[in-house]
Amino acid sequence: METRLSPAVEAALEQVRAGRTLDRAAGVALIEAGPGELPAVLAAAAALRDAGRGRSVTYSRKVFLPLTNLCRDDCGYCTFKRDPGQSGAHTMSLDEVLAVCETGARLGCKEALLSLGDKPEARFPEHRDWLRQRGYRTTMEYLRAACEAIVRHTPLLPHANPGLMSERDLRDLRESNVSVGLMLETAADRLAGPGGPHGAAPDKLPRLRLRTIETAGRLGIAFTTGVLIGIGETRAERVEALLALRELHARYGHVQEVIVQNFRAKPGIPMARHPEPGFEELRRTVAVARLVLGPAMNVQAPPNLSPGAYGGLIAAGLNDWGGISPLTIDYINPEAPWPHLAALARATAVAGGRLRERLAIYPEFIARPGFVPEALRPRVAAYVDDRGLVPEPAMAEAGGVA
Repeated sequence: METRLSPAVEAALEQVRAGRTLDRAAGVALIEAGPGELPAVLAAAAALRDAGRGRSVTYSRKVFLPLTNLCRDDCGYCTFKRDPGQSGAHTMSLDEVLAVCETGARLGCKEALLSLGDKPEARFPEHRDWLRQRGYRTTMEYLRAACEAIVRHTPLLPHANPGLMSERDLRDLRESNVSVGLMLETAADRLAGPGGPHGAAPDKLPRLRLRTIETAGRLGIAFTTGVLIGIGETRAERVEALLALRELHARYGHVQEVIVQNFRAKPGIPMARHPEPGFEELRRTVAVARLVLGPAMNVQAPPNLSPGAYGGLIAAGLNDWGGISPLTIDYINPEAPWPHLAALARATAVAGGRLRERLAIYPEFIARPGFVPEALRPRVAAYVDDRGLVPEPAMAEAGGVA
């Protein structure tokens, strides 16, 4: 028996069918849809994805470089961060960075994802000394040097994800990065209050992160961002975060993808016993991200955080799997291995999609003047076909790599 939709859900879906932009009330109605209404929301999101992005589902073949896992923030859900002297605390040397990139290039990788903690030199004198001994004043200066070394000595394309960035930081990075990233995570200020997941994380204030994303827009930098769900936010607050990202993209046209990442509980973190969002919660958020952000946006969810459930995410309007590495682990979620590309391609095909490899910069930004740095244009052009994607023979060869 067909479920009768509530007036609010029906009105919101009618706005989608009419091609109108959803407001907060419509977004909240959709994300709060009852279990019987959810299939209609998912179907609308999948149809909107098909209209705007087709049935190709993309991924980037990368190496993951944890440039430093020192960080001045203490987030309640993070296992990446270490303090000096703790087991596993490490800052990569340039030789280590280049060795990983060279091996990754031999395995067909094209992206060098550099992730690192926020401004560790502001908290740890040991890190300031480490930088000073090598001729750097800040971690951002060292990041810039690492990106320039990757471009100079390897065929990879850097994508830096260093936390908050000033205008100067972004200007410095844009010449050696095809894209830059910063997760918004949430627009809910209250999560930065005492006892909240961001209560001891000064760099996670939403207004500061939105300022970085806006600055990247003013500078014309292709930008990756997203939301982290299940850390204590309400469904309505997720919609508010998506609307904030949509507003910035409408103004500057620079947001190349929005990630919907699900919180995973891990031993040893303050939120170890915090409940994880279920798969249906993830699917409804992916669907509403698609419906709020529109047909043209690239909407991603990390496949290693939902193993074996790939078809359900495609059915929710997803069109990208993010970065996958044949060499390095996911240092943010080290317990969650990347999927085997052959298995991911099969699951994508079963769901009616077609797996395609992309670069760290999406095709539509490759074609737009000013987004690919001048020095990297020949490298980017050599990697892609006339659609801005890696030619399919290279994708086929990648199928046998885990």
